Amino acid sequence: MKVSFDEQGLIPVIVQDVETDQVLTLAYMNQESLELTLKDRLMTFYSRSRQELWRKGETSGNYQHLVSLTADCDQDALVAKVKKEGPACHTGTESCFTEVLFEDQKTEGKLQLGALYQLISERKNETKEGSYTSYLFEKGKEKILKKVGEESTEVVIGAMKEDQQETIFEVADLAYHLLVLMVEMGITVEDVRQELSKRHVVDHKVKQERLQ
Repeated sequence: MKVSFDEQGLIPVIVQDVETDQVLTLAYMNQESLELTLKDRLMTFYSRSRQELWRKGETSGNYQHLVSLTADCDQDALVAKVKKEGPACHTGTESCFTEVLFEDQKTEGKLQLGALYQLISERKNETKEGSYTSYLFEKGKEKILKKVGEESTEVVIGAMKEDQQETIFEVADLAYHLLVLMVEMGITVEDVRQELSKRHVVDHKVKQERLQ
């Protein structure tokens, strides 16, 4: 990979969660840490304060596994997408970027698919009393599958009635329960995205319907 290091031999790298696209941290690499990252597929940086290499997770266990690494148009900055083990920040938060300085009211509160998946995953790993999501995981896959089936039927009913608002409501319910099933089975949003990318699903029929 051809990149342009600064006068100190460093290049900034923005680290993103591959599942949610959340920005996790901003760090720096030198030539050696870049080579180690590409070789081992584990994020390794250069500490400007300590003036030494450091591998994320080496002491905490919160490793970051490299999925992709992209340079900008000037090749003097990088974006790394990673699968992370545990919080990204040394304070224990999922991301180092938690202090909101400004947020447009039009976008505040909007829910992203990856963020919802992350929240559902947290409910599986850390049971919360009174949480419907935690209840589904406690009941297990059979209960989750039952709910997916029920919500699928509700989508069909709403669409057959040509009731747009009801269909939107039921599609949202179905999407939520599908995410719960995905978490239960260890399927990620990225897994589904990659499968859709391979299929060119917009223009090609993937599965042939079986004739009865």
